[in-house]
Amino acid sequence: MQNILHQLGIEAENPGVFCGEWLGGGPLLTSVSPIDCKPLAAVRQATPQDYERAVTCAQQAFLKWRNVPAPVRGETIRRLGNALRERKAALGALVSLEMGKIRAEGEGEVQEMIDICDFAVGLSRQLYGLTMHSERPGHRMYEQWHPLGVVGIISAFNFPVAVWSWNSALAAVCGDACLWKPSSQTPLCAIATTRIAEGVCRETGVDPAIFSLFIGPGSSVGDLMLHDRRVPLVSATGSCRMGYRVGEIIGKRLGRTILELGGNNAIIVTPQADLDLAVRAIVFGAVGTAGQRCTSTRRIIVHESVREELTQRLIAAYRQVPIGNPLEAGTLMGPLIDGKAVEAMMSAIGRLKEEGGAVLYGGERLSGPQYPGGCYVSPCIAAARNDFAIVQEETFAPILYIIPYGRRSGAASSAGGGAALADLDEAIALHNGVPQGLSSAIFTRNLLEAERFLSAAGSDCGIANVNIGTSGAEIGGAFGGEKETGGGRESGSDSWKAYMRRQTNTINYTTELPLAQGIQFG
Repeated sequence: MQNILHQLGIEAENPGVFCGEWLGGGPLLTSVSPIDCKPLAAVRQATPQDYERAVTCAQQAFLKWRNVPAPVRGETIRRLGNALRERKAALGALVSLEMGKIRAEGEGEVQEMIDICDFAVGLSRQLYGLTMHSERPGHRMYEQWHPLGVVGIISAFNFPVAVWSWNSALAAVCGDACLWKPSSQTPLCAIATTRIAEGVCRETGVDPAIFSLFIGPGSSVGDLMLHDRRVPLVSATGSCRMGYRVGEIIGKRLGRTILELGGNNAIIVTPQADLDLAVRAIVFGAVGTAGQRCTSTRRIIVHESVREELTQRLIAAYRQVPIGNPLEAGTLMGPLIDGKAVEAMMSAIGRLKEEGGAVLYGGERLSGPQYPGGCYVSPCIAAARNDFAIVQEETFAPILYIIPYGRRSGAASSAGGGAALADLDEAIALHNGVPQGLSSAIFTRNLLEAERFLSAAGSDCGIANVNIGTSGAEIGGAFGGEKETGGGRESGSDSWKAYMRRQTNTINYTTELPLAQGIQFG
């Protein structure tokens, strides 16, 4: 453990504010590993004065950075990607140590950072605007995109470094400065990442305050950023409850938000599905990161004709999942983030039973020498109905609800035709019948079913997949969801536009002054 911390510049006590210099005059925050609930290191949190210093420095850095040509900005991000490549193993191990995901997932998260840096480098030469035909003779009209300002980033514990990179790499090539408020549950990951970015900026002669950081409670210093008009855009990842508050406060000052909130992701399994493929995808989606991804699979909407077989296959697979220390080879599921998360899972299972559901497998606290600290659980498979109050919520834990459809037509639907599509409409209605709308999937070898699921009358989520699971989105596509998930988009495609301001320009290259819409004046 100490070797990992030392490689990344983490000391016993660390300043929790960076704005070109390291500061922190607030109370100490101790980071505790969910692996064994032992302390890792302490962080001196931000005071309101520290926040003011950070936002001021970020604003000053932006005023210089916006004038740097975008391809030159891209060079800094290229070097950041290379620096992350060099520290992939160490930073990935720190993610496992502080958050609890297995080493492969920790390193995979750092690989996301590297990939988005590569994407942003190419993007730095492709910040395109459009040219439009003017209705006025002798006029040229076009649009261009300018840097926006200081971008606030609020990240959650479950992706303690990748979410920062999705936002900061794109924002940086767009000419913005970033001000990061990470989760107080994973502050060391944020400090290590910021130290890497600081080193790159100093090597390239860039003001390192373009990657500013402050660690502290959302109720105090975090609230300052939400109300701060010097921060025109806040990208926030977290719960729906948090998103409502962030959206309301920033909306009142007419600021912008990118909200990446809760998911209640479902997979529809039809009679036409390849069950071998479906089981593998479901287990990864539901058990990976101990069910603590916003894209984790939480509901299986399965046709009655294959429900029993799929359920038994899933139980057999769950029995084989190695649970334990996420840094050890062979482990597939580590601990939940803390004891509160365990209590939330146990409470959810209790509510499920009260509403008439049943636990089919797992859902237990794990104890013993191999499960120190009390944060380990067995993943749960449960029989439920979609209208249960607990199913309508997102429990950030490995609970998988099995929900049948097609009871009326039964196995006859497997032959296809109108009955099968009617059943699928029932499944889609169940699928869409939750407040959240992030990720979704269907497993079927029937083209009609697949296309219906992807149509306007199909999945209402921001991500919809066929024959792959709900988890594991690539950085090349825009990431985000609808409804209570917030409607934001990060990462690939044209998400860069959120970090810039659009300007429409018209140039008159004549000596006349015709007006639009044929208006005559004078």
